[in-house]
Amino acid sequence: MITEQIKELEATKAKLASLEQSIELEMETELAGLPVKYGFESMQALIKRLKSMGGVRAKKTRAPKAKSKAARPAAGQKRARATITEEMKLQVKALTEAGKTGPEIAAAVGISMPSVQNIKKAFGLVKARA
Repeated sequence: MITEQIKELEATKAKLASLEQSIELEMETELAGLPVKYGFESMQALIKRLKSMGGVRAKKTRAPKAKSKAARPAAGQKRARATITEEMKLQVKALTEAGKTGPEIAAAVGISMPSVQNIKKAFGLVKARA
């Protein structure tokens, strides 16, 4: 039983190697025909043209990050510095213990993420870096 499977495996490996070789040959043939297909005199002329276009790339665009309402100032205004009260600190502690994430806490309390992080660190709710 196992010898049959080994023989089948060897046959499959041989077939795979043969298929890879035929694909390689076909790819080389297609690549060699590219200059003629696109009207270039030689492979060097095609390569030179491709290199001249090498710097032209489509720009990747990202979706803008969503900011919490607490972090957004009104148009044209600078955001006022938040005064963190003892009540806010206790609220951050309670929300952290309730399993809320940093951005959720910052939005709920109306303070910045770094402030949330500082408060959590003061209460010992943040693990130390290893």
